[in-house]
Amino acid sequence: MEKLSVTIITLNEEKNIARCLESIKWADEIIVLDTNSTDRTVEICRKFTDQVFFEDWHGYGKQKNLCAERASHNWVLNIDSDEEISLEGAEEIKAVLRIGPKYPVYRFPRKNFFAQRWVRYGGWYPDRISRLYDKTQVSFLESQVHEKLIPDENAGCLQNPIRHYSYSGMEDYIDRQNRYSTLYAREKVNAGFHASWTHLALRPPAAFVKNYVIRQGFRDGFLGLFLALSSAFYTFLKYAKTKNI
Repeated sequence: MEKLSVTIITLNEEKNIARCLESIKWADEIIVLDTNSTDRTVEICRKFTDQVFFEDWHGYGKQKNLCAERASHNWVLNIDSDEEISLEGAEEIKAVLRIGPKYPVYRFPRKNFFAQRWVRYGGWYPDRISRLYDKTQVSFLESQVHEKLIPDENAGCLQNPIRHYSYSGMEDYIDRQNRYSTLYAREKVNAGFHASWTHLALRPPAAFVKNYVIRQGFRDGFLGLFLALSSAFYTFLKYAKTKNI
């Protein structure tokens, strides 16, 4: 059976981290890479693992690769502090490792919760995401935000979803969209990209139509409308900020 390292990056996650760690305490080891938390995050993590390390912030992708470098085993499950693996999900992962992985990377469906409500439409589910991987073959693209594992073309698919308690409410969501759009814009500007008027005028309404109409966000009621409009505004923000950064 392949042994498993779980990797988690943290920054002031005392509200979420215990739930996350409790759900993966069955793993062979847990590696936490903290970015100078000022709350009880590190204290809580040390109740579950003695492998807590510290690193200044380098962006989401780079940070996750630095965490994986500290893992003792080739097979890694990366999980965010506000995520949770179900009992059924844990058994499915263990079955893959016991039989012998057929793919270098595996995708999970993800159930995203907004203020404790599961968002079913608008592209929020199944929201498939690659998280279980062989670090000798796969690593994170070192982007500032919206990091992903590459290559992931030859990926297996697991059935049990990761639970993602993504946003505590509207204010939290808006704050993070503002922060993520800034990170996106900085990365694009550093690469020499500046948005054109078509990015600013056409892509935001296209994002709304895609999420609210095509992906049926309207079926989530007012929350679906809020998320579709917010997605359109986020799309505008991330391009608009390339004009000013």
